[in-house]
Amino acid sequence: MTILLTGATGLIGSALKPFLEKAGHRVIPLVRSTRPPANAPAVWNLTDGRIHLNVPGRLDGVVHLAGETIAQRWTAAAKARIRASRVEGTRRLCEALVQFDPPPQILISTSAVGIYGNRAHEPLDEQSAVGEGFLAETCRAWEAATDAAAARGIRVVHLRLGIVLTPRGGALARMLPAFRLGLGGRLGDGRQYWSWIALEDVLAVVKHALDTESLRGPVNGVAPGAVTNAEFACALASALGRPAFLPVPRFAVSVLFGQMGREALLSSAWVVPRRLEETGFHFRYPALRPALQTMLAD
Repeated sequence: MTILLTGATGLIGSALKPFLEKAGHRVIPLVRSTRPPANAPAVWNLTDGRIHLNVPGRLDGVVHLAGETIAQRWTAAAKARIRASRVEGTRRLCEALVQFDPPPQILISTSAVGIYGNRAHEPLDEQSAVGEGFLAETCRAWEAATDAAAARGIRVVHLRLGIVLTPRGGALARMLPAFRLGLGGRLGDGRQYWSWIALEDVLAVVKHALDTESLRGPVNGVAPGAVTNAEFACALASALGRPAFLPVPRFAVSVLFGQMGREALLSSAWVVPRRLEETGFHFRYPALRPALQTMLAD
């Protein structure tokens, strides 16, 4: 397949490109630039805001990963950037895709388990209702921005990712320094569920979605073994051979991180990968402790 990839230089994209190429696919990164090269096959021109696709031959699939990070304090300006990068960026991408004749067979557009909001101890699958809050509202609009692609007959998969774990970056890399010093612990009371997935499984999920015709609509990209934040802290500390006895009080999380801390760190979402299980996906890392022990073995 010839696959267009957005966010190719990010945490997931930089690993996904060689993974798909090794599987025999041709991967074309979408280049974001104010002065794009004239012969570039896929460009997001930041000057006019338009996405220009001049892919030679047939474009079979698209994996859309691009978006402003949520790991920052949510000022009004930051929230506007986060929402625009996901909602407006996805809408512009789909406007370009529907011009292809024939159009791509599949669009995998990432979303997030933040769409479910704060749901305490309620198991959540793809049929669960959307929650409330900035993340949930952004994810709802983000997924709706693909409507034009679906109307054109493109098979759209909304990959709702949990916390992607790899020591090379993202949430785990940010936690490692404190935990390695024995200064880690739960956030708040630690009872909030964290739904997670190993980076290697994210890559395999994308390939599974490309290959599985019956997958469309919401797909929870999480491991089946969701854990509470307290369990996560204990598992990480154990993998490093360190204690985890320094909790961060709820008020401190709120002071340090503001709304982002309350919605992304203290909210609870026990998400289950129902659609992946139904379509026979096999997780390499279904449980957290073995996953962390393997990742941090070196």
